[in-house]
Amino acid sequence: MYAIVEIAGQQFKVAKDQKVYVHRLPGEAGSKVTFDTIFLLDDNGSVSVGAPAIEGASVSAQILNHLKGDKVIVFKKKRRKGYIKKNGHRQALTEILIESIAASGSKKAAPKKAAPKKEEVKASAPAVASNLSAMTVAELKAVAKEKGVSGYTSLKKAELIEALTK
Repeated sequence: MYAIVEIAGQQFKVAKDQKVYVHRLPGEAGSKVTFDTIFLLDDNGSVSVGAPAIEGASVSAQILNHLKGDKVIVFKKKRRKGYIKKNGHRQALTEILIESIAASGSKKAAPKKAAPKKEEVKASAPAVASNLSAMTVAELKAVAKEKGVSGYTSLKKAELIEALTK
């Protein structure tokens, strides 16, 4: 059984009892963490793909320790200009041990409120339609399309206002 899971902004293919090095996670060594953004889950040949994530699936892991990655040297030079810069970097990492992969039964955070529906926007359209001269050409064309005006795509703003007031 394996899963494709998002951990600290990156996607990892994980299996049970696997050690993974990820970007630094908050928490002490020995504490447990749970990841609920699972994109793909394979349970002995039975593959389920999320759109974008699988509802109810989770991966639990234990933080083993915090460490730094290998040194990366960044060297910049422009020849014949006397410009040389040398910098180094060591990424802060966390070593985690995947303890279990659950296909269902985890609790997700409460979903955020959705954007207003199109019907609410359409309800405010007649109030805006009374003041046609303040509307843009694109808005006028949308109103003309709703009212069924033919040939509205080639009309100018003044012609659209005239056609809509008829």
